[in-house]
Amino acid sequence: MKRLSILLFCICLGMVSCTDRDDELQQLQIRVRNMNTFQYDRVIVGDQESVHESVLPGEYSEYLPYDTAYRYAYVEIISGDSTFIAQPIDFVGETPLPAGFYTYELTATGDRTVEINFVLD
Repeated sequence: MKRLSILLFCICLGMVSCTDRDDELQQLQIRVRNMNTFQYDRVIVGDQESVHESVLPGEYSEYLPYDTAYRYAYVEIISGDSTFIAQPIDFVGETPLPAGFYTYELTATGDRTVEINFVLD
């Protein structure tokens, strides 16, 4: 009986202590992933003042908070003397993302544009 009580206590403790990182999340958290073979010095997403800096090839930036975001966005990548831009025309029909963790996988292209792959983390 004592072992059963200890086992039940451990199970209950484990269930109470298990929380998901976004259980109480109130805001969007976005990071970028560099899909190129060169470093991104600065990445600006949307009209936020937040800047993702020094994103190495194949690596992720830190998550930054955003007020509003969509599955695609205005993105400006600065790498050395080069600037690459993704410029959406509009967001008609798009629904703002709910609070959560998201990644924009970014690929800067030869014509100075940016391809965006949206990932729900």
